[in-house]
Amino acid sequence: MSDKTELFLGLIVLLLVIAVTRKYHGWRIRRAYRLVVDDLQAAEALTPESAVDLPYAGRNLLRMGVRDHRKMALNHLVMEQVVGRTDDSRYYLMLKETKNRVNRLPIEKS
Repeated sequence: MSDKTELFLGLIVLLLVIAVTRKYHGWRIRRAYRLVVDDLQAAEALTPESAVDLPYAGRNLLRMGVRDHRKMALNHLVMEQVVGRTDDSRYYLMLKETKNRVNRLPIEKS
């Protein structure tokens, strides 16, 4: 095989690896959105008074291994005003137009 062919094939393989990695992380983040919303619904955290602590909301220095996308998804849901955060860092699902907001997010349907 010539050098040009090897270089071309190497670039194609690199681009495929990048595309697959981006798809994988996108899938994991969409799944994390659904998990956060499901956790809050299961805990019936629908108002600031019923807000709950989420174990993955804080920083864990001992966490090693595979990246946990739930914290990133939680922060994004707070920014999109799907999830509310109290002053003492507890979280609740905001029901006003939540279905419309959740439908706009790239969340997997169960």
